Amino acid sequence: MGVDRIFLALLLDAYAQEEVRGETRVVLRLHQSVAPYQVSVLPLQRKPELVELARRVEHDLRQQFSTDYDDTQSLGRRYRRQDEIGTPLAITIDFDSLEDHAATIRDRDSMEQVRVTLDQLATVCRERLGPDG
Repeated sequence: MGVDRIFLALLLDAYAQEEVRGETRVVLRLHQSVAPYQVSVLPLQRKPELVELARRVEHDLRQQFSTDYDDTQSLGRRYRRQDEIGTPLAITIDFDSLEDHAATIRDRDSMEQVRVTLDQLATVCRERLGPDG
């Protein structure tokens, strides 16, 4: 058994399609140790103040996690793109983040969203990713 077969088996096991609000959602449920990114940081819009904060958050998390930063297209499309490549957690920086110094963490598998203060982001991400994260 070669690497090709192992990789194909991994992809086939992780690939899923599900119906969400009348649309088909494609998700790659890769374990975080083999996902291309563990955490993605997404500003709600390309406003300079949101981009600046989101880049700072991504830079801080990069020290502990494999991270991605994405500010192209709509937020919903970015969530779907991260689901498709297997990123377990997506962090959204919105206008409230500028005031309350918190962000929203979205789980890839459950699509559950929780609001977390910026100083607790790394801790909560580590907890959600588990011991291998």
